[in-house]
Amino acid sequence: MAQNQSIRAATAATGARSAQIDAGLRAHMNKVYGLMSVGVLLTALVAWGVGSNDALLSLFRDPVTLRPNILGWIAMFLPLGMVFAFGAVLARASAATAQTFFYVYAAAVGLSISYIFAAFTGISIAQTFFATAAAFAALSLWGYTTKKDISGWGSFLIMGVVGLIVASIINIFLQSPALYFAVSALGVLIFAGLTAYDTQRIKNDYLAHAQAMDDEWLAKSAIMGALNLYLDFINLFMFLLSFMGNRE
Repeated sequence: MAQNQSIRAATAATGARSAQIDAGLRAHMNKVYGLMSVGVLLTALVAWGVGSNDALLSLFRDPVTLRPNILGWIAMFLPLGMVFAFGAVLARASAATAQTFFYVYAAAVGLSISYIFAAFTGISIAQTFFATAAAFAALSLWGYTTKKDISGWGSFLIMGVVGLIVASIINIFLQSPALYFAVSALGVLIFAGLTAYDTQRIKNDYLAHAQAMDDEWLAKSAIMGALNLYLDFINLFMFLLSFMGNRE
């Protein structure tokens, strides 16, 4: 009898712990998506505010050709430098400082892509945004719920991102339509895969640390997860815009 009671008590404790982890995971993912959503909103507001104002946009690009000037080049490459610095900021700074850095980064991205409001029609930008949101939601949901281990995708997808960055920089000078199309097509596929991959990784990282977590780790992990999904969303949007966007 005593043994049965001990088994029931252990089972109940395990079930309670499992329920606690599940609740914690939901709260963690909600925070990740919340931070990411604020970042996307901030990017959209900055991009629209600068891109829809000819005087502001002319500070960074030629108002007719939209070619970047010196400030424009700085604005284009600033987010790349900041994202490389993000790991150091996250490791050394507090969670509050890291979150602020993330929002500043999101604003910098908005500045770098503000030209799209002068290059594309507002309707096509809105259509592409909603198409990106729908695709992102479906891919992220699949990554969260699938039982398939897709961790092996990571190395191939990261190599693909490096290839995209190199090809995009080269094409700034070559201006090759064929290379532009190839980069855009591969970009959609790569960041679609990264959306599912990053979602599963965020979930698995939480579960792996669920037994020995602390508030600081939780906060910083949510910020890093939000950054990864934010990058997936923004890049997916930009590559889809090259296909769906109607030029002004």
